[in-house]
Formats: sequence, C-alpha cells, structure tokens
Amino acid sequence: MSDLKKILLGTAVSGLLAAGAAPASAGNLLYVATSIYKGTASTVQMGQPLPISPTVDAIADGSFPGVFENDTVDGNFGVTAPIYLNTIALGFHDGALVPTKSLGNINVTQLTGVVSSFSSKSELSIHLANDGTALTLMGYKAPVNALDVSNANTPDDIDPNNTDIQTPTYRAVVEIDLGVNGRPVTAFATPVDSYSGNNGRGAVLADDVNGSGQNEYLMAGNAGNSKGTPLSSIVGDTGAQAIAQGSASPVSTVIGVQQGTPGDKDGFQYGFSVTELGDAADKSGKDDNFRGVTVFNNTMYVTKGSGGNGVNTVYEVVTPTGGLPTAADAAQDQVSILPGLPTNLAANIVEGDPSTEFYPFDVWFANANTMYVADEGSQDLTADSNAGLQKWIYNGSKWVLAYVLQRGLNLDQTYAVKNYPVADYPATTGLRHITGYVHGDTVTIFATTATYSNMGDPGGDPNALVEIVDNLNGTSLPSTEQFKLIGKPVARNVYRGVQLVSTGN
Repeated sequence: MSDLKKILLGTAVSGLLAAGAAPASAGNLLYVATSIYKGTASTVQMGQPLPISPTVDAIADGSFPGVFENDTVDGNFGVTAPIYLNTIALGFHDGALVPTKSLGNINVTQLTGVVSSFSSKSELSIHLANDGTALTLMGYKAPVNALDVSNANTPDDIDPNNTDIQTPTYRAVVEIDLGVNGRPVTAFATPVDSYSGNNGRGAVLADDVNGSGQNEYLMAGNAGNSKGTPLSSIVGDTGAQAIAQGSASPVSTVIGVQQGTPGDKDGFQYGFSVTELGDAADKSGKDDNFRGVTVFNNTMYVTKGSGGNGVNTVYEVVTPTGGLPTAADAAQDQVSILPGLPTNLAANIVEGDPSTEFYPFDVWFANANTMYVADEGSQDLTADSNAGLQKWIYNGSKWVLAYVLQRGLNLDQTYAVKNYPVADYPATTGLRHITGYVHGDTVTIFATTATYSNMGDPGGDPNALVEIVDNLNGTSLPSTEQFKLIGKPVARNVYRGVQLVSTGN
C-alpha cells in the first residue's frame, strides 16, 4: 500500500503542528477533514438510557457500525469523534493536479478540544481565509465518545422543548493558521453560542472585512430541535451568522433582514423567506437551514439542500453597500436565490423529477461566470439526474445549468467495505464537499462523496474522496470525463470537507 493510500484511509496519526512532516516546497496542497470513530462496545451499553426526552434505552452497544442503529429509537443519536486534517501534496500531470505524496495528519481535537459528532454528514467543511492565511472548520467543544452532542442546546440559548437533554455544548470555530509554505503552524478554537439544538456546518475567516480592519468568521448552520413553535432566540441562532475572530463572547450576530413576526410558528425568519416567492409561510427559522458557505469575490454565498421547508438552492448575501456582511449591516442584508437557480419548494420535490430534485451541498467558483455545485442526490437508491457535480454558467443575466458530471461515481450501486456488514454496504448518491484549481483551460475538482445505506444513520457510512478534470470552457456534457477514486472508503472513517491551498508554482 502506498503512503498516499495510507494517509487517505484515515490512519490516526497524532500530528503535532510544530513537529509535522518536513516543510513542503512551493506548490499546491489538498487538505481533507476526516473523523474517525473511536468508540468501543462499552461506549454505549445495551439497554442504557439515552439522553433524549422522553427517555429511551439503547438497542445496540457501542460497536461500529451497529452502534448507529440507536438512531432508530433516538433521532438525536451520535457519538463524538476526533477530527483529523490530512495534508496531501499535489503535482501537475498532463495539465491537471494529482496527489503525489502524503505530508501527514494533524489531530485537530488533540490541539483544540473540538470534536465532530461523526455521523452528522453536514459537518467539517474546510475553508480558506480570504487572505489565504488560515483554514477554518466547525465542531463541538466536547470530549470524545460523548452521546447526542450535535442536537444539544448551547449553554446560553436553552430551548426547554429540545428533546436532546445532553449537557449544553458550545459549537466552536477552529482556526488553523498557515505558514508561508501553506503548512499549519498554530491552531485555536473560538466557542460560539449559535446553532443551539443543531449543527454549525462551516465558517470562513474574512480578513479586514470591507477595509474595516475587522476580522470575522462568517458561518452557516441550523438551529432548533423541537416540534413546537421555535423560540425567537432559536430563530435568531440559525442560518448565516457572524462573529469576530477570537471573540471573548460566544454570542454571534444573525445575518439577514427580519421576515415575519417573532413568536409566530410560521413565517419568522432572518434572511430568506418563501413568502418572497409568493408561497405560504414555512416553519419559523427553517427557510434558512443552510449547510454550505462560500466567499468569492468579496461576496458570501450559502446553500440549502435538506429539510422539508424553504428552497433547496444557492443563495447570495447582498449587503446595502456591497461586499461582505458585518455586524453593523447584518439586519439589512438580503439573502436571495441566485438568478437561474431553482426556486421550487423543498416540500414539492418529486423523486425522479429533475425539475424539482435539487440537493446542493457545497459550491465552488472557478471564475465569476463558472460555478460548480456539489449535489448529494436523493437519499435513497432512486436515480437522480442532478446528483453529482453540476456546472453552472452565467450568461450575463442568470445562471444556466450546463451539465452534470456523474460518470465514475457509480451512483446508487452498493460497494464493499472491509469489516462492514454486507447487508449494510453503502452506495454513493452524489457529492458533499468540493474544492478546485484552475490551470489554463483545465479545472481540477476534488470532492467527497455522499452515501446511503440500510444503517440506522447513513451519515456514519464510510465514503470516498474523488477527483475529476473538466474543461473550463465546456458547455455540453463531455463524453470522456469521469471521476477517479483517490481515497477509498474505510470502516470507522468519514471524509468531510476538502480545501486546496496554492502556495505558488
């Protein structure tokens, strides 16, 4: 087995920032966020009460992967796990970037005390700061092997109707500062009180926002975990949020103009509301259940691709004076669907109907007129023509879907995983996170795959890391382009975010 394969299989190496691999020469690096399940049979005892109200007992012990059968009786179920950052050197071959060697693993949890919930598939997107000096991701300030953390309340925003009764837990932004050669040199975490009852999905460090001298984290996520009318504070906890870099206070600022009336069951949102499209009001807070965040050309973009409320599509955050949102203008910011992107309600999605099925997860811009969208596909084994890598082209007035790259993903076909039950073999349904590089007319995209299986929570399924090369100027589906596997699925390991860092050529 090659060194590259070993690193991509998520081998747990206690990486120390100051004592990592030898500095890389100028070039390009691929960072991959992974999480590795560390539980054992004793992590969960068969029959023990789980931290959900009303209380239910565990139906499986902590052995992987059967432990996630507990999700069938406890919808909040999860087991926290350490976060690793894998570093891969890239080199050019036939005009495209390809992995050349492993440069080591960093144990992010060991350095910051921040963990993943392991099975929450929307976590751990990685983002490069707009000045290229740091990487950021989000997790939880909690110990490894804690139960049901991702749906717990945050300490200063308690929802008494939350069914998750685990100890209130801060979400946290992890910042990993990079040296001159693109290698990590320091790491620290900033606790945040947003996303109570749900996930913080991603954060981007915006340096010197709009020339103000202020550095801030721009975040995306979801809040709330009760079936009743959401508290106003919970609605203000969801969607797009901003907090100052290294803030001493965990309180963030919600981004987006207020829609509807606080205290109402439906229609109260910050940012986007389906009422803007002439549709009836949705459950308060849920139209802005964002899971992807991107900053490009000094503009913030977010995606929504799950849940039965709102619109699954790509959004732009428009500020009154242009540029990125700040605490000063957050209440006036508009969150709007990009022209040409889907506007149909998530509630009206019909399986097998490509005009309604959109599940965008992440977005990456090759340039101002070319946008790639990772679509995870329908979470079953039904064919979805929009699943995979969508290429959108701006024609001067709106975005137009040029084609969808699927070849090589083997969508909806189960694949074998060593030490995994045959009956529960997963299948790839689409893509989750993406990053890319433009070299002349060639675009190289790296992505992590989305999965579905018979497991109680498919979010814990071993997924893959893939690569594809596209023609930047292509406008019709190419006949030869296809995805290549560069990181195979391995039991107890999940690939989440990917980020390419260019350090010069």
